[in-house]
Amino acid sequence: MKPVGLFAAVAALLAASVAALALSRSGDAAPATTSHLDHTHMTMQTTAKAPSAAQTVLALEMRRLWFEHVEWTRLAIVDFAAGSPALNASLARLLQNQTDIGNAIAPYYGKAAGRKLTALLREHILIAVDVLKAAKAGNTAALTRAQTRWNANADRIAAFLSGANPKNWPPAALKSMMREHLGLTTKEAVARLQGRWKADVTAADEVARAMTHMADALTAGIVAQFPRRFAGSS
Repeated sequence: MKPVGLFAAVAALLAASVAALALSRSGDAAPATTSHLDHTHMTMQTTAKAPSAAQTVLALEMRRLWFEHVEWTRLAIVDFAAGSPALNASLARLLQNQTDIGNAIAPYYGKAAGRKLTALLREHILIAVDVLKAAKAGNTAALTRAQTRWNANADRIAAFLSGANPKNWPPAALKSMMREHLGLTTKEAVARLQGRWKADVTAADEVARAMTHMADALTAGIVAQFPRRFAGSS
């Protein structure tokens, strides 16, 4: 299956999961690799009430944006590993996604916050390119330096988001989510570079599952922080 098809299939789950999304996640079966998310959800206000129309729109948009983040990251990894001339186009589209994510939080936290998140996410992508280059070259020292920068950037993203919504996005939980994303993406990239195709596909699935939880946690946090914006009939 082509990478686009893989994530298109994942995205198709959106329609079936909207009713269960809301803030109630008591029935979720989180993967073992995302056990830290339990803490995130425990700190949020939960309800069995069906999501309002406004909440459903936000949930769908957050999943769309973060799935695109995963999808275009994967395509960039595939293009890089193959030495494809399509890499620059994939990277350009991936960087656009970071702007789109920043724009998505602007209605709640302001345009300056949106631009700040975009800047942090663009740095996240550019450092990832350095990680790929070092890994492909087998340069252990360069890889270690790039991964240290990548982790530091992930921690800054977590701190920024937690600072905007500390009650509903605990810093430790966000940091754990971001570090997990890096770990799974690295696992995916290494498997692709080494030609371990089954492991590559498995890692891609793990990245998608983790990003689903992250997108939903961010949605839940926004709804809990701005309940009046999401009041109304379902």
